[in-house]
Amino acid sequence: MSAAAAPAGGDSLGRFSRAADTASTDVIRTYSTSFGLATRLLGGRHRQHVRNIYAMVRIADEIVDGVAAQAGLDISAQTEALASYVAETHRSMRTGYSTDLVLHAFARTARECGIGEDLTQPFFDSMSADITSATDFAAFDAQAHERYVYGSAEVVGLMCLRVFLRGAIRTDDEHATLVHGARKLGAAFQNVNFLRDLADDTDRLQRGYLAESGRISDADRDEWVRRIDAQLDDARLSIPLLPKDARAAVRSALALFEALNRRVARTPANELYRRRVRVPDPLKALLAARAVVVTAVERDR
Repeated sequence: MSAAAAPAGGDSLGRFSRAADTASTDVIRTYSTSFGLATRLLGGRHRQHVRNIYAMVRIADEIVDGVAAQAGLDISAQTEALASYVAETHRSMRTGYSTDLVLHAFARTARECGIGEDLTQPFFDSMSADITSATDFAAFDAQAHERYVYGSAEVVGLMCLRVFLRGAIRTDDEHATLVHGARKLGAAFQNVNFLRDLADDTDRLQRGYLAESGRISDADRDEWVRRIDAQLDDARLSIPLLPKDARAAVRSALALFEALNRRVARTPANELYRRRVRVPDPLKALLAARAVVVTAVERDR
């Protein structure tokens, strides 16, 4: 870069970090309108941090969910790509800098909010479990399901909780309730997604997250719906303990997945293998508005 083209002043890192935040925001805008809506309900001090977390986990998920394979990478190369991403994530968390814009943004969030490898490594372990040959069906038994959900979803909820609670004071009992709620909410989100993604997971990705046989019956669906309802109920109890500027977003997300779960409950299992259940945009907006109203009348903490 010539001297004439170089950024003026000493804020080159700040400019780079702002570009990194923009990159993370673009990831969430591209991949999830629902999650994007929920993050807009967060207070300004939380919003970008949660977007940075989402972008990091989204890219790792895409590595193992077909993007790398479609680019021509075989199983060995996909494993290497994920390992490289893991190493760069953890290196950037230690140094606070990465040439990868999304990982630079995430590293800044991790360092400011106290997110460590105790949460990121279980996430990457679950992502690694998804790298399988397209010809080999991967079926998860109950223990494998529990491990996978903890790493792929519960720890993401715990990352967000560390964002929300930075600087907040909670008793040990309150903190334990919040940790339990974050884990249960993450698990509920993942299990609903397993049900609504049965067609893609089974046919394209060759994975059976909910049954060793790879197929679920209507009775199995009903049991998963009941389990998800219980997880959402546990998570709901923790929301009043969150800082007020995080509650509306969490309530909105919970309400959305509760609505998805109700739609799954009314959909025959065989049909779940043919189409993805969705919540219409007007209902999403209504649920978000209700969450804002409920939160507005609550006492602040």
